[in-house]
This record gives sequence, C-alpha cells and structure tokens, in this order.
Amino acid sequence: MDTEKLILALPKGRILEELAPFLNACDIIPEAAFTDSKSRKLRFSTNHPHLDIIRVRAFDVASFVAYGGAHLGVVGSDALEEFNYDDIYAPVELGIGHCRLSVAMPEDMVAAELAEKTRHSHIRIATKYPNLARRHYEKQGVQAECIKLNGAMEIAPSLGLCRRIVDLVSTGSTLKANGLKEVETIMEISSKLVVNRPTLKTRPDEMKGWIARFEAAALKAKD
Repeated sequence: MDTEKLILALPKGRILEELAPFLNACDIIPEAAFTDSKSRKLRFSTNHPHLDIIRVRAFDVASFVAYGGAHLGVVGSDALEEFNYDDIYAPVELGIGHCRLSVAMPEDMVAAELAEKTRHSHIRIATKYPNLARRHYEKQGVQAECIKLNGAMEIAPSLGLCRRIVDLVSTGSTLKANGLKEVETIMEISSKLVVNRPTLKTRPDEMKGWIARFEAAALKAKD
C-alpha cells in the first residue's frame, strides 16, 4: 500500500454542515479542531491513519483534486462544469447542496426588455462563472462579455457594471433584496464526490473503497 496519506478536500460553509451525516456514515471522524470555530487549521487528521481532511473554499475543491493536492473531494456540479477538468471523475451523486445557476436582472429592466422584443447580439454579465455564462449564451447566438466577480454580484447592475448577473440562487431572497429578478435557469446544481483520476489508477483499492463508502452513505441518505 502507498504510504502517502489520501487527502479528502471538503468545502467550507453550508455544504460542510450537510456533509456531517455522510462523514458519520463513512466512519470518518476528524480531529477535534475540525469542528472548533476558533481553529485556523486547514488540514486535519482523522481516525483513519491514511486519510486526512483539508477544508477549503467550495470553489477551490475542484482545483485541489484536479491537480493532485487532494485525492478525493466534494464539489458542486457548478464548479465541475465551469472548470471541466480532465483529471476529475465524479462517481457519486450525494444529493445535497441543491440550488441553481441562474440569470437575473433588475426588475424594472425585465419589463422594458420584454416590451422592446429585441434580441441582443452582445451583452455584459457580472459572474463568478464566465465559462458557463459564455457557453450558455453562445447557444443562443449571443456574445457574452463577462466581468469576473467573486462576490457581491447582486449590486453590479445598480452600479452600472452590467444589466445581467449569473449567480447561484437558492431561495431568491438575496436577489429580491437587491431589486433583481431571476429570468432564466442555466443549470440545476448538487454536490458530488469527485476523485483524482491518476490516483484512482495508481491506488485503486483504497480509492474504490472510499467511493463505495460514499455510495452507501448516499443511498442511506435517500431512505
């Protein structure tokens, strides 16, 4: 067996809370610092000598796994589609982290645009997902100029950066609070277990063992 530890990359925030039952079902118990809100650690040991956990930003998990910094991880389908890494394989749908990637624009502009009944050949969008946004509009024959923002997308239209944003939507309350209306859904999103393809080839027994555990946990969560 390879003596190098396997690294499981988990996302910070809301998804991490939803993952707690999966970790329990997989018999993964992180060290105490993992649940300590005051801890600044990013890497944690577990009850398995050959498995550590790293806790990183949700959007970064895919990059850690793709480039081999982590061997397994939990990633939203939004990040998988945005980056489209060749070295990532997503064998297990976990059924958590549900939301959608949508187009939104100021409510007062929606009515005006419908009234114009014109088709734009070029639009400007603020988004964290430039690749997904461009591909979406390319299918409609529209050139999308994307302003890359990592947050606060909802205020971009009111400050004159753009007329549209492409962002994650769950309840829609943040859009409403900022005078925006959801006008189009690009894709539905959920979280998946992903693995590094090269590691799956070089350490198949270990990797398949963890995949099987997460598959069983996902089935249990559905019951």
